[in-house]
Amino acid sequence: MRICIIEDEPVLREQLAAALRHAGHTVDAAADGTEGLYALREYAADLAIVDLGLPGIAGLELIRTARHEGRRLPILILTARDRWQEKVAGLVAGADDYVTKPFQVEEVLARVQALIRRAAGYADPVLRAGPITLDTRTQAVSVEGRAVELTSFEYRMLEYLMLRAGQVVSKGELVDKLYEHDAERDSNTIEVFVGRLRRKLDPEDRFHPIETLRGRGYRLQPEAPAADPARA
Repeated sequence: MRICIIEDEPVLREQLAAALRHAGHTVDAAADGTEGLYALREYAADLAIVDLGLPGIAGLELIRTARHEGRRLPILILTARDRWQEKVAGLVAGADDYVTKPFQVEEVLARVQALIRRAAGYADPVLRAGPITLDTRTQAVSVEGRAVELTSFEYRMLEYLMLRAGQVVSKGELVDKLYEHDAERDSNTIEVFVGRLRRKLDPEDRFHPIETLRGRGYRLQPEAPAADPARA
């Protein structure tokens, strides 16, 4: 998932960014509200983490502007522990949840995962699509009970496709979600990773979990299609 961190404290910003990247997310980071609003407009983030005490455009104003512009991504606010009024104001402005400073990074990661799941319509941390099971807490993947070892990139791709099971996801969308904005991007590598993911999930080519729609993108089957008897 692509996360936008808008936080003016450099150490905290880098700490959060490092933890989120380690957890498999793509991260854009901004040091003030003006830069943060630009990042939200420029990059297709799945979630934003916003400090309310920002220079430039204040956190509350940034949230109101984002919502006024129709941005529906989940927003997690960071606020001081003794400022309950800020928490209320942030939620009224359009934020979805808050974390009070100081906090444990693990709490932020857990809230990020929960907000992303809820935004996709999932309450359970374990995602299922046909015979595929993905546990977002442990990043364990299995097919019909068989453990599947994935690279970090493969896992991120599968999680994104599972959160949008049944929907068409274009190559461009996968590139935007899986690569950071300053990384070298090549949509052709997406085909390579999709091919590798297919082979790991379905090594015997029985249930074809990821469908290719020529000129449109990919779609993960929400349910396992009937196996082709000719391949049995």
